[in-house]
Amino acid sequence: MAKKLGRSTFLLEKHPAILASAAIGGKMEGEGPQGAYFDTISNDAQFGEDSWEKAEGRLQQLALQTAMQKAGVSAAEVDCLFAGDLLNQCVGSSYGLQQFEIPFVGLYGACSTMAESLMMAALFVEGGLAKRAAAVTSSHFCSAERQFRFPLEYGGQRPPSAQWTATAAGAAIVGCGQGVSVNAVTVGTIRDLGITDANNMGAAMAPAAASTLTTFFNDSVTHPADYDLILTGDLGQVGRDLLFELLEKEGVRISDRYHDCGLLIYDRDKQDVHAGGSGCGCSASVLCGSILRQMAEGRWKNVLFMATGALMSPTMVQQGEAIPGIAHLLHLKA
Repeated sequence: MAKKLGRSTFLLEKHPAILASAAIGGKMEGEGPQGAYFDTISNDAQFGEDSWEKAEGRLQQLALQTAMQKAGVSAAEVDCLFAGDLLNQCVGSSYGLQQFEIPFVGLYGACSTMAESLMMAALFVEGGLAKRAAAVTSSHFCSAERQFRFPLEYGGQRPPSAQWTATAAGAAIVGCGQGVSVNAVTVGTIRDLGITDANNMGAAMAPAAASTLTTFFNDSVTHPADYDLILTGDLGQVGRDLLFELLEKEGVRISDRYHDCGLLIYDRDKQDVHAGGSGCGCSASVLCGSILRQMAEGRWKNVLFMATGALMSPTMVQQGEAIPGIAHLLHLKA
């Protein structure tokens, strides 16, 4: 059973493993630095569907199907499915995954959803509640823009602090066996720096990232030097710089072993994504694509994966309210 360290960190003594993972992306994601690590790239942004929302559901279908095939398991052999996306009522997940008939828990953590779903899958396996559990997360540029900002037809200008929502999905199958293990998790707490600009999500999420990371270090009595890679998703350039500043005040320095999924998924010199990538499919696809593969190949052994989310509601933003942030962390070990 999991051992509790401090208030919000859990040490997983059975070391549930990520048995297989899959990453699916759109055309723009395939043209970026992570392109070679995607299992499937579609040049059709609608993925053969007649709406952006259905396209996102198709993203999740492809991700879960591919991960199960790689793990050699059927839907009947997966005991629980944790999934989420950026859309109201998580319709990308619920409409997209209903055909699998797997016991389903829908999650909303904004861009933190991959860490949240993977954490829940690992905890269910650790506690003996599931032999195998799946974690699936997606985002789609067009569906997210329509929900949180303006439909694409509006043609609104994007400020430099804006990030590009990835059209991508990631899926992982968790169970007991061979694979990258989940050694510990830290459940994040909501943090609010008073950011009211919906085009500056990196700044809104950075305080939660700093809080969760320092909490993990304190609870686990470890330091940044104990890890090969500290990976966030998706702070982008603005959020990354603010995270460094906030951690510096706590005497914590991570810059020599740090990456952000929002800065890895696109080439900002060649692709016009402003401050970087975002959307919960961004960190999901980077983790389930390149990071887990590189861990299996031995490049990384001890990785802290911390996905961050701006818990943003268009209604609350229009009322002038600030945007709270959340960050959940997993310690992954090859």
